[in-house]
Amino acid sequence: MTKFISLLLISFCLLFFLTIDATANDNPSPYEEIYPETGYKTVEAALDDFEQHFKQKLPLRVPPISFTHHFGRFSDLDGDMNDAFEVKFINDQLSENHYKINVRPVKNYIPIREKYVVKTYELKNGVVANYMTILGFNVLVFEIDDLQYMISIDKRVSDKVTPEALLDIANSIDY
Repeated sequence: MTKFISLLLISFCLLFFLTIDATANDNPSPYEEIYPETGYKTVEAALDDFEQHFKQKLPLRVPPISFTHHFGRFSDLDGDMNDAFEVKFINDQLSENHYKINVRPVKNYIPIREKYVVKTYELKNGVVANYMTILGFNVLVFEIDDLQYMISIDKRVSDKVTPEALLDIANSIDY
């Protein structure tokens, strides 16, 4: 009987430690590993690449919510068909705090479907901006100097980041 209890105890301990080890190894990689593996780098480095390539500036502001991580990526492939800039601001504690900016040449624009347009606005430079809701995001889309800008925020923070807040961000571009 004592031998049986000892074997049972050893089996339980092995199972317990294997479960802890498996659980520890099942954790997803932190953002600091995942994003660089897919071509992201610091926002500053990606922004510099973008500004050197397109000779344009980007919005200077971010929404008034907290972020824990921010990454940027500039794609400059052969030709200019897929040239694009992307920046992401995320919060690893609050998944709804997710903000993105995508910029691409107008000739390679992403078409706007009227059924998604909620309202149109005019930026301070006279450019028309379309405010849309797409796949869980509120998106402000506009074109300046042959570039299409898409400024997106998770819909779950629409009470904190209003269309007017996105307009302020769009108007902060250094024309």
